[in-house]
Amino acid sequence: MNTEAAGRRVHVIQGEFKVVNDPDIVLSTILGSCVAACMRDPVAGVGGMNHFLLPGSATSPSSGADATRYGVHLMELLINGLLKQGARRDRLEAKIFGGARTIARFSNVGEQNAAFARQFLMDEGIRIVGESTGGDHGRKLEYWPSSGRARQYALTGVEAQRALQMDQRPAVPKPAESSIEFF
Repeated sequence: MNTEAAGRRVHVIQGEFKVVNDPDIVLSTILGSCVAACMRDPVAGVGGMNHFLLPGSATSPSSGADATRYGVHLMELLINGLLKQGARRDRLEAKIFGGARTIARFSNVGEQNAAFARQFLMDEGIRIVGESTGGDHGRKLEYWPSSGRARQYALTGVEAQRALQMDQRPAVPKPAESSIEFF
């Protein structure tokens, strides 16, 4: 039986990142103009994925922008998460996906997202071993961090509309880690 096909799915939504060292986990996401970076250390057996909406970072802390929407924040969180799980920076390899132009009349934020991810990885000295960015359709992405295998499906029709709605929806702010939630 193919263990990759039988893996347990963990979905990564906009503004999130996940790091795993379990070979049975498959990370998945749905992308429109957003970009997902998939990284792993093949020696340490640890890998992960992020999913960001906008390139770069919030321009100022007082702008009220949610940092989890921005690429620089999620790229740093993913790399640091990998390093905490035993990865070494010099062994990291990356694949980037997404960045579609989902609405022709708007600026091409998808292209800007993909260019940001490429530049960030180059600046950090992390080699890109695969990429599928751009185009006019969203993608459903599956990534097996233990092997580095990735599979994508083009989204059309209802699935494409759902991805587009997710991209246009504001990210839900997460409570600060020091906050208290009452039930």
